[in-house]
Amino acid sequence: MEKFTVGLTRDLLTSSGDPSFGREALRILDAEPNITWEIMPESVNELTPAMLSRYDGILVNAPRVSRASFGNGAVRTRILARHGVGYDSVDVPACTEHGVVLTNQPDGVRRPVAVAALTFIMALSQHLFTKDRLTRAGRWNERTDYMGMGLIGRTLGIVGAGSIGREIMRLAKPFGLRLLAADPYANAEAVAAEGAELTDLATVMRESDFVVVVCLLTPETHHLIGAEQFALMKPTAYFINVARGPIMDEVAAQALEISTRANNMAVGVTPGPPNSSGRFRPITPNSASLGTWQVTEASCSSSSWARGAISACANLATASARAWSSSVTPRRKKVVMAGPW
Repeated sequence: MEKFTVGLTRDLLTSSGDPSFGREALRILDAEPNITWEIMPESVNELTPAMLSRYDGILVNAPRVSRASFGNGAVRTRILARHGVGYDSVDVPACTEHGVVLTNQPDGVRRPVAVAALTFIMALSQHLFTKDRLTRAGRWNERTDYMGMGLIGRTLGIVGAGSIGREIMRLAKPFGLRLLAADPYANAEAVAAEGAELTDLATVMRESDFVVVVCLLTPETHHLIGAEQFALMKPTAYFINVARGPIMDEVAAQALEISTRANNMAVGVTPGPPNSSGRFRPITPNSASLGTWQVTEASCSSSSWARGAISACANLATASARAWSSSVTPRRKKVVMAGPW
């Protein structure tokens, strides 16, 4: 019987060539006698038709999977296991048309991203970035110009009440914050169980002292936050995006640079990591000096990174047990990825 061949994208390796997620996930693949796996020899930004013709299953991290990745004919790949929760880098309709199953791994990033959001709330409310610069410059007497904001009684608005959004609610409750959430797909009772009130986006933007964006990037949420939404915010509010950059209209955010409203607003993200957009710049001198991409990545512990790989490899092992091979095409079913933002 032909073995089920799995390829792992090279960006999952450390600079020394070791798996960045450890060895436990690979032991799942090694335990399956019908699976053979390898690290892909190529380093690419987008998977190619040759790759999808070489492997039955692929554990993919950063490389995109576009319609062009499937080429013009049938492909061998039967399952794409994303190492992460977002799937905006994958052309889902193309997967559906070619009978390819797409999986994601939300468990590994739920806590780290929530921690990143709380990290920004703490740092921004206490002007930590500004105070760090003052300390390094020896400007001690200026510290009283940047008194912090107490959190008790303040309002935290969360855009997206999925698993990460609800994790933020759980972590934020002990700080005495009022919790609001905007998500047209969320269940009000489930949100209320976390101590939050489900409302509309305009209310979240208008009433919150901190707005945290944590929804998925989809055609519906692309540029969900633009000039109209920014204009609703309090002059003293902070905006934190720990989701994908294009959920925010960057042009509208840049316009705040010349607005006096921006003096206490923090927008610490651009549409991609530094190597794609070339920059992470604070909108104002008082805003975050690190992009949320950097903080979120740094908050991913080795254990959470490993959990994502373990989940992905378990999905690949399940697919191999169903005997999906290059000679067997599963019945084509629509790939549905629905749920909270």
